[in-house]
Amino acid sequence: MVGYSEDKGAVLRRLHRIEGQVRGVARMVEEDTYCIDVLTQVSAVTRALQSVALKLLGDHLSHCVQQALAAGGPEADAKVAEARAAIERLVRS
Repeated sequence: MVGYSEDKGAVLRRLHRIEGQVRGVARMVEEDTYCIDVLTQVSAVTRALQSVALKLLGDHLSHCVQQALAAGGPEADAKVAEARAAIERLVRS
């Protein structure tokens, strides 16, 4: 079971909303909307995706990593390394 299982519906709803935002940005470009207005919407989409990423990361830490730590052993080390790498990717983006 994945960490976000309990919130899967909410995560999917947020992603569908973001998908609509991206379509809106594409429409703005098609309609030659002012650059700054398009950039403002791109920024909003970026923040929305970051919010989903943070939610998924939090669920991963509180479910998958926590279970691995409770079990101990090499799997715990691997899950911590995996989480650290995911955090590094998020920080760089």
